[in-house]
Amino acid sequence: MLLRILDRLEEILISVCMAVAVALIFVAVVHRFSLTVSADLVGFARAHEMPWLQDTARSTFRFINSLKLTWAQEACIYLFVWMAKFGAAYGVRLGIHVGVDILAESLQGRARKVLTTIAMSGGILFTGIITWIGTDFVWHIWKGGQISPDLEMPMWIIYLAVPLGSALMCFRFVQALYLYLTTGYIAHHDHGAVDGIEDEAEIASEGKA
Repeated sequence: MLLRILDRLEEILISVCMAVAVALIFVAVVHRFSLTVSADLVGFARAHEMPWLQDTARSTFRFINSLKLTWAQEACIYLFVWMAKFGAAYGVRLGIHVGVDILAESLQGRARKVLTTIAMSGGILFTGIITWIGTDFVWHIWKGGQISPDLEMPMWIIYLAVPLGSALMCFRFVQALYLYLTTGYIAHHDHGAVDGIEDEAEIASEGKA
């Protein structure tokens, strides 16, 4: 039950970060485009002696310019950082990370199991170290009281993505290793779900035909 809740929260966080970031980028682009259009319209109205259009365009420009979105780019960067860190953990859970497994695939039996265990243990060790270093870094940022330049929010909240995401990734490696040692199953991406990649059985059947 707890694992299901964790899985769901992980997916929701990634989806929300992605959706908000895309929405902010869209709004910022529209804002910048609107400023350009209204400024050009002012010049057009002046050149063609259309005072009513000039006044309307100038008022529109002032209104749009008053909507300051300088913080949008910074917010998008932070959202993508959080999305990337938790997306990495999500990738471990689904087995969609890029990996070089030619050696493991060439081995059989105990040798393959030992090599796979070492590889997964390396992932646990690495992400565990990053979690420890990230926690120490966030602690010092919190003590220093550093804030972001545009959003003016505490930087320790942004950097918290590093230890939290790495801790979750470490847990996913532990989860994957336990599953492998108890059942022999390794999560992997279904290549049949990727456009342009045909299933091996399907290719074999076509060859026989």
